[in-house]
Amino acid sequence: MSMPYGFGRWVLRVALGFYFSRLERFHPERVPRTGPVLFTSNHPNSVTDAFIIGASVPRKVNFVATVQLFRWAPVRWLLTRFGVIPINRVKDDPHAMRTVLTTFEACFRVLEQGEAIGIFPEGITHDDPQLKTVKTGAARMALELEHRHGGSLGLQIVPVGLTFSAKERYRSEVLVSFGEPIRVADFLVGYPERKHVCLHTLTTEIERRIESLMLHLPKLERARVVDAVKRLYLDQLRVGNRVIHEPVPPQAGELMLTQAIASAVDFTCAQYPERAAAFAQKLDRHERWLQRLNLSEEELAQFPGRVPWIWHSLVWAVLGLALLPVALFGWVHRLLKYLIINPAVRGYADLSKNKTRVSTTVILAGAISFGVIYGAYIALVHAVFGYPVSLWYALALPVASLVAHYYLRGLLRFALDMRSAYVRLRAPVAARRLLAQRRELIAEIEAARWQVPAEALTPEQKGGS
Repeated sequence: MSMPYGFGRWVLRVALGFYFSRLERFHPERVPRTGPVLFTSNHPNSVTDAFIIGASVPRKVNFVATVQLFRWAPVRWLLTRFGVIPINRVKDDPHAMRTVLTTFEACFRVLEQGEAIGIFPEGITHDDPQLKTVKTGAARMALELEHRHGGSLGLQIVPVGLTFSAKERYRSEVLVSFGEPIRVADFLVGYPERKHVCLHTLTTEIERRIESLMLHLPKLERARVVDAVKRLYLDQLRVGNRVIHEPVPPQAGELMLTQAIASAVDFTCAQYPERAAAFAQKLDRHERWLQRLNLSEEELAQFPGRVPWIWHSLVWAVLGLALLPVALFGWVHRLLKYLIINPAVRGYADLSKNKTRVSTTVILAGAISFGVIYGAYIALVHAVFGYPVSLWYALALPVASLVAHYYLRGLLRFALDMRSAYVRLRAPVAARRLLAQRRELIAEIEAARWQVPAEALTPEQKGGS
């Protein structure tokens, strides 16, 4: 890595570490350390997807971007040092478009030097959690380049699955799952005489591999059932399941279990449609009761059987009093940042339409405001009190900022506990009915669970491998 790229990667890691509470990598050892690599990933979160992939692998990853970004010389210099490749699109300058291969040439030069490129073969970023149709561009680029070198370049395609717990929410989690590399030379048989067949075969394989690394629900009408089963039964699956046979990181384990739930729902709907329909009706009734009492499934699951919630709440109240000065210190310093970041998010990321731009906007605006505003705070303290007060002050700022965030989350959790207790005390009959419905739904899931054969639970086996 060049020094500018290495420094930029470090800055990105710090920024991502502040926005996401956890960035988990699954099977990073599958990424080749040397040689030409083409990363192909789903694209649910705009530019942040490129940030995450670039920060997750121990080698330089080049990404393509519109030539429009390169028209200002300082930005062009910066993007070039960070491995961004300018690509002209039809909407950028239709007169400059000649052939598809012309637009690939810059990428070819990078790959021929043994470097890596990251692309998003869906072609667009989108708010839909499902994988859109994978276009043939990635396969065409890979096959054409490998064909030029007679199958000896050694180009590999590494599929990547990005899964966000709540991409628009600060301190959420993200999983980066790497698939087994695909040797492009294995798909060159008969190329270019059978070019269309080779393109289709490789594109299909890329699509299948990415789907296996994320939660893909081709029948969206079942998404609600999958989500409900996950909320009701995921904790029981963590204890004992037929999918995870070795230690895996938390987010990767949750993804694998959610994929198994989706497969089990598909199997049950196909093999036992009446049972699936009856479960959906019970689920509808249960969710209507939750809405009636303005409760979530998570809050209902926290309903205590006895009174220990009082002691739990008292402990958190005492801890809250102790941390209140630190939280106030953090919030006072974050106030000016929020006056900048929130208008930026509202102006650039249209939440009513999609959430793909939120994290990118917050990360970039936050990084700039953090450097400028916190830098000004530290300079002011240093001018007044000098060293080492300014040093300890600088070290305290990020810690206090995180404490302030989690303090607010704790207050909200405390308020939800109080509201849940209020509902249970004021409407005991409705609370008991809800709990009975929940137990009945869980019993239904438990009974249906063992009727699903183990071979129907993994995406890879459903995909035919």
